[in-house]
Amino acid sequence: MDLEEAFQVVGEFGPYQKRAVAVLVLTQVYMACQSMLIVLIGSTPKYQIEQQDGVSSSQRVVFTEDLDTIVTEWFLIKQQAYKVSLAGSLFFAGLLVGNIVFGPLSDKIGRRPVYLTGLFFEVIFGYVTAFAPSYEIFALSRLLVGLMNGGIGLVCFVLTQEYVGKSYWAMTGTLTSMIFAVGIALFGALGYFIQPWRSLATAANSSGVLFFLLSVTLPESPRWLYSQGQTERAEEVLRYMALRNGNAANNLMLQRVGAAKAGNHGKRGGGVLQLVIHPVLRLRTMVLMYVWYACSLVYYGLTLGAGDTSGSRYMNVAMYGLVELPAYPLCIYFINKHWAGRRKSMASFLCLAGSACLFTMFVPENAGTFLSVTSLALLGKLMVSAAFNIAYVYTSELYPTVIRNAGLGVCSMSCRVGGILAPFVPSMRALHTSLPFTVFCLSGLSAGCLGLLLPETLNGPTAETLEELSSPTRSRVLESKPLLYEDDKRKSNHK
Repeated sequence: MDLEEAFQVVGEFGPYQKRAVAVLVLTQVYMACQSMLIVLIGSTPKYQIEQQDGVSSSQRVVFTEDLDTIVTEWFLIKQQAYKVSLAGSLFFAGLLVGNIVFGPLSDKIGRRPVYLTGLFFEVIFGYVTAFAPSYEIFALSRLLVGLMNGGIGLVCFVLTQEYVGKSYWAMTGTLTSMIFAVGIALFGALGYFIQPWRSLATAANSSGVLFFLLSVTLPESPRWLYSQGQTERAEEVLRYMALRNGNAANNLMLQRVGAAKAGNHGKRGGGVLQLVIHPVLRLRTMVLMYVWYACSLVYYGLTLGAGDTSGSRYMNVAMYGLVELPAYPLCIYFINKHWAGRRKSMASFLCLAGSACLFTMFVPENAGTFLSVTSLALLGKLMVSAAFNIAYVYTSELYPTVIRNAGLGVCSMSCRVGGILAPFVPSMRALHTSLPFTVFCLSGLSAGCLGLLLPETLNGPTAETLEELSSPTRSRVLESKPLLYEDDKRKSNHK
């Protein structure tokens, strides 16, 4: 039997898989805490600069707000203020490198060893962050935590899908994103109860120890083992899953198919180079790279700026997490409607995110709770979260199977570039209060308009090869009729 038939015997989402996926999904809470750590421990409290004993050249910084952060410990104000944003950017630079290194590594040596090693070292480097004796050690630890976070985030997402049957992939993928959003909210609550920055960093990191201990018992991905030709080991894992699910699978036997055939088929795609050479792919990739970059810049920029907006910084962080949750049902509803589809939905959500950021500039300081800068920024976060989710689905459908991984990899890299720049955008408030929202507004609106150049993929067949992509019905950049392919088929049948 093939793998999908084997999962029917084992159980596509039995009790054992539910427990395994729960461990992996809950790890997102830890990863969200690490991603958002700089928002609270890098907060700048109110301060005054006083002249000392009437000497004009001697000044003393007095913090008027009772807050213990890296800013108060290492006096990261004025000319040193950029170091807070730099620490945030180093984390996202680590994410970029982690994505590039850990993805291929997990394809080569396995999901489990890469995931466990990455999680172990992320916890170690997380404690280095908490006990860093100097800013330099702190900044280096954030880079290393980001490196591990980016790597295991990718592998964790893949494992949640490879442990279950294909019919549950959409559910486990959505659950992973939702728990990350819940993790942001929980971090806001944790920051409220534990305010000294070293204690907060220690508490946020300690959940990683628990998740590591729970993850040690997880098996290797049976899908990865099978793809590598390790059929006997894949059968062992599947039989173990079946046993824990209470299903009899003693006679479970997988087809003895070598991995070479699939590998050779993939190589015919021509790799990353085709994204540059192929005229249709080149334009699509340029548009998608900008869309992913803009999504990341606005998403992380708004989230990382949560502590700077009016009101309680802890409540703001929690709200910026929770506001993502309605984005998932919104996406599912719109992307499957023929009048909206992937293209219009993504473009609309991006434009709405940009518009929400634009309106923040016209809201007076003393506006009510309902129509305030914070509520409009939260609306922007909701819209960009929806656009980000659609971008994942849409990008997969726009690339032919033979080059899909390369396309997603390039888009993911441009997404990380947006993340690296994001921490610096909220700090532009020092130049002008509305400047950060101007950047988010222009990014969202321009990405939304560019997204309309892409073809619709709803109800259309997915291209398998580059030759299919070059056919006349597919090569057009702007395809106004999402059901064009279906209409052509019906007409030819009538003839």
